[in-house]
Amino acid sequence: MAGLMSRTMNIIKAKWSALLNRAENPSQTLDYSYEKQLESLQNVKRGIADVVTAKKRLELQTQQLEQNVVKLDTQARQAVGANREDLARAALERKSGMQQQLQQLDVQVKQLDDQQQKLVANEQALSAKIEQFRSQKEVMKAQYSAAEAQVRIGEAATGIGREMEDTGMAIQRAKDKTEQMQARASALDELVSSGQLEDLTSDQTQLDRELAQLSSQSQVDQELAKLKEEVGSGSGTEQKQIEQ
Repeated sequence: MAGLMSRTMNIIKAKWSALLNRAENPSQTLDYSYEKQLESLQNVKRGIADVVTAKKRLELQTQQLEQNVVKLDTQARQAVGANREDLARAALERKSGMQQQLQQLDVQVKQLDDQQQKLVANEQALSAKIEQFRSQKEVMKAQYSAAEAQVRIGEAATGIGREMEDTGMAIQRAKDKTEQMQARASALDELVSSGQLEDLTSDQTQLDRELAQLSSQSQVDQELAKLKEEVGSGSGTEQKQIEQ
């Protein structure tokens, strides 16, 4: 009984997998992924706007407090001039409290400014990666469309259809699918090796990597030349010592 249930579940999973595989459209999947990345970019931009708004609000509070500090200082001087030490003390106490608030606001404004700078940097990096992905997805969509058209032409020419259920046709379709995936993998490997398809997780471009390689080779050449010079110089010194 347990073996029968296991076989039944395997058959159901295989059928669902086949249905999902036929229903999945790589072009739609790539476009959906691109849309989700754009949503993430919009969220980052909204976050930047919220931080800037909060910072501006604190800056306005700071300006108001600074004006109040100046006003209280003037009032304290007037009270002293009028021999009202009690009023002068009260004004100075309020002034001291506001100055403490100003110090706290300065710290908060600095924190928000740092957060804003980080968000702006993240937004710029994310925007560049999304634009890179947009170009790559269009290339992949074109490749898929071409391969799909080729498969349809082949099926029409040979009379192979999806309705064929016999074992021979199933094997042939599996072979065609395998060859198609192998061709796609080969195409992707070629794009990666040629630098046309870059790693989205890396912040280095093909130009960055080539320049780094040139810099490394130049450094190696310089060190090798230096070693040759040192070894040559040392050999000359040893030869002079032997002759003496």
